[in-house]
Amino acid sequence: MNERDEHRIAARLAKIMAMICVRNSKLEDLHAGRVPVTRTGDYSDVFVVDADGQRCPWMEISRIDDDEMRDLMRQIVNRLYTFHIKADDPAFRDEIDRWLPVAEKWDEPSEDAGFIWPTGEFGQ
Repeated sequence: MNERDEHRIAARLAKIMAMICVRNSKLEDLHAGRVPVTRTGDYSDVFVVDADGQRCPWMEISRIDDDEMRDLMRQIVNRLYTFHIKADDPAFRDEIDRWLPVAEKWDEPSEDAGFIWPTGEFGQ
């Protein structure tokens, strides 16, 4: 297989895994709340007042607590695991094919140079 085909397949796989293993997860529940209005566009004009009366800038607020993060990551790991285990199951592949047209409308992925090696130098 040539490099162009490898990249095309990797991009397709990345998008469908992101769609069915991450996007359609508890992340949707976290995304489903109200979004505050910002007139500046950068949320510097948005504040949250907590139960003690502290006025906290929006950009300093954690929008997901530790339990929600743990639950989200558990679900994503389980879905990624299931994806790999079921990859050859015809019924599972039919489900992948059902979601693929939606995922293929997403932007093409690019390599994240700092993903594993902070220097951006893969393998060094």
